[in-house]
Amino acid sequence: MIIDAWAQHPTARHLAHPMFESLRRWTRGQGGLEGAGAADWPVSLTLRAMDEGGVELSLVSAWVGPRGDLISNDEVAGFVRESGGRLVGVGSVDISRPREAVREIRRCVRELGFKAIRVLPWLWELPPTHPRFYPVFNECCELGVPFCTQVGHTGPLKPSEVGRPIPYIDQVALDFPELVIVCGHIGYPWTEEMIAVATKHENVYIDTSAYTVKRYPPNLLAYLKAHGRAKVLFGTNWPMIAPARALEGLEELALPPATREAFLSGNARRVFALG
Repeated sequence: MIIDAWAQHPTARHLAHPMFESLRRWTRGQGGLEGAGAADWPVSLTLRAMDEGGVELSLVSAWVGPRGDLISNDEVAGFVRESGGRLVGVGSVDISRPREAVREIRRCVRELGFKAIRVLPWLWELPPTHPRFYPVFNECCELGVPFCTQVGHTGPLKPSEVGRPIPYIDQVALDFPELVIVCGHIGYPWTEEMIAVATKHENVYIDTSAYTVKRYPPNLLAYLKAHGRAKVLFGTNWPMIAPARALEGLEELALPPATREAFLSGNARRVFALG
């Protein structure tokens, strides 16, 4: 089984947002962004892409930012219902309204059945050590769900500095040692920092979304094959990268069977309590 730890089923307003113009240039139609400006996609389109890549489950996230919802939590819940058990919900919240954010996290987990909460620091142009994030971290701890975020440079046309693992993720993990933090997009160009933080903190993980297998940095591969085998999760960042393309070259990595299973599904199953 393969589990995609980072994906989106996009809305039309998500696909068409101008901040993704850089990603449309990079993917050159090889992902799903060539659909920008079209009507909302049917869930079957995402499920077909999963089938083509052999992905059984995808964690699909809401996108909540300072200028409104590009993908709302209720829309994600609808996608999950339509998917026949193939999609797993990840919620997001407006951190400018801390009390409402906490109530929405509770609704996402208790009523909608979501398995994690994701907030992107670059979308808010605030580092994850900003006080507005801390009620979110505390509620994730209370409910026992992971906090998902992005590390590394920002592909969309937004500043990148808030994606540094050190000092930001390191400090959050020190302040909330029980918080499970899943750091998407590898952390490049600060991959070595990300590996150091994941090694240092028991509950910090890395997912490989936004990178194809052929573009994994050598230091990440060395970590995956050695003491990081329980710390790295497979992800795509669909629709930016299709699952089949993300997995091209997997056999060339020659991962031991236990490491391959943990990377492709076992770590995600454990971290997100997928049962």
